[in-house]
Amino acid sequence: MDDATPGPAARWDALRAMPVPTLTTLFADEPDRLSRMVIEEAGLRFDFCKTHLNAAMLDGLADLAEAQGFAARRDALFAGDVVNQSEGRAAEHVAERGQGAPDAVAAARMLHARMRGLIDVIEAEAIGPFRHILHIGIGGSALGPNLLIDALGDDAERYDVAVVSNVDGMALDRVFRRFDPAATLIVVASKTFTTAETMLNAESALSWLAENGVADPYGQVVALTAAPDRAVEWGVDETRILPFAESVGGRYSLWSSIGFPVALALGWDAFETLLEGAAAMDRHFRLAAPLQNAPLMAAFVDYYYAVVRGAETRAVFAYDERLALLPPYLQQLEMESNGKRVGVNGTALAVPSAPITWGGVGTDAQHAVFQLLHQGTHLVPVEFVAVIEPGDALDEAHHEALLINCFAQGAALMAGQSNDDPQRAYPGDRPSTTILIDRLDPARLGALLAFYEHRTFANAVLLGINPFDQWGVELGKTIARSIVEEGTERFDASTRALMARVRG
Repeated sequence: MDDATPGPAARWDALRAMPVPTLTTLFADEPDRLSRMVIEEAGLRFDFCKTHLNAAMLDGLADLAEAQGFAARRDALFAGDVVNQSEGRAAEHVAERGQGAPDAVAAARMLHARMRGLIDVIEAEAIGPFRHILHIGIGGSALGPNLLIDALGDDAERYDVAVVSNVDGMALDRVFRRFDPAATLIVVASKTFTTAETMLNAESALSWLAENGVADPYGQVVALTAAPDRAVEWGVDETRILPFAESVGGRYSLWSSIGFPVALALGWDAFETLLEGAAAMDRHFRLAAPLQNAPLMAAFVDYYYAVVRGAETRAVFAYDERLALLPPYLQQLEMESNGKRVGVNGTALAVPSAPITWGGVGTDAQHAVFQLLHQGTHLVPVEFVAVIEPGDALDEAHHEALLINCFAQGAALMAGQSNDDPQRAYPGDRPSTTILIDRLDPARLGALLAFYEHRTFANAVLLGINPFDQWGVELGKTIARSIVEEGTERFDASTRALMARVRG
């Protein structure tokens, strides 16, 4: 960077100094706003009109992206270069969709073929007449498969699938009560095959099989891991281990063998279509110009509200029951990726990092949290996600009412309403984004999830951080292990008292 060229901090200051017109003023002053602020791609419509970004701010944010080396970082991601600096490796989830470095793409295709081969064996009942699938994982090894099966599995009659992540025994016990052990396939998903919660749940599942007359419990286990040798040591037959690359991060892994229960429950064709939809979004993200690039535009919105306006949270509301698990999925993707306090060079961030992601479902949320959104003192950018085509066969009045409520909330947040009684006044000028999906199928859901991945990456570039490590997850786990191994003597009085109380 030339000494005369302003750096990211100067660009941030320039953005903060810009006047902030109201949303209604923006619509009045920019007759082309709809055409500039709406992007349609891969069966998705991204409407950024009800945000405070005007042409000058967008130009400033595009300059910031250039100053942060966005294009080079994106190219490095797709080339399979080292983009996870703290762990010294690439982030090759895009290769699972056929978009990465040639060697990584070829390896991913080979592993997908291996996965399909095992699915063919299971569907032929060659290793048992399975009716139930118990998928055991945590974090990215559970959230992605759970979301996809919940969103797309209503018409699937192939298998009854349960995803268990919580180490709380109640989670497993509820599945044990309704599954037939002799007809249950246990799927253990762990990148390292050492995750304590997952392995404890897996041991309990094996015990359940044995206690209920299954002669060879390990014969009903499939392992999904980047550490196949550990799975073999644990007892899984090598032919039932589905590896994935070490360079595929957990929360980006549903496209790899972690998607095995999705392919099994929905069928291989659905899984391939999911990958194709994600690949369409990959191509858009890689090739589209900055102000026509949906993930980058969404990151501009996020950066503006979090960094320039100081918004500490971002709310996501899915106006479709099939997407009920989208907010928790995004919580991990966004906060585990970008919830960092230092940049890639290890120095403290000069700006706020990722906001807190939270949300809910459709009209339920309107009667729970929208009071704060409309009349509270907090600035909360809202994201609405809705689907044009209903997933049910009921009276169309149901879906029409759902969509009308979704659009009305965005309009109301923006317009507000004055009243002589301050208790009944709505200030308005509150931002929202709407993502409208043509219909919820594997291709469009794949595109949507890839959009969120790339948005998260773009946010990381703007912030100057590494979105592909998660060291903050480790400390609590380390302390939990030390309590088991060493007791509580070295901890604070409160922790010692709590452990003493539960141990009697």
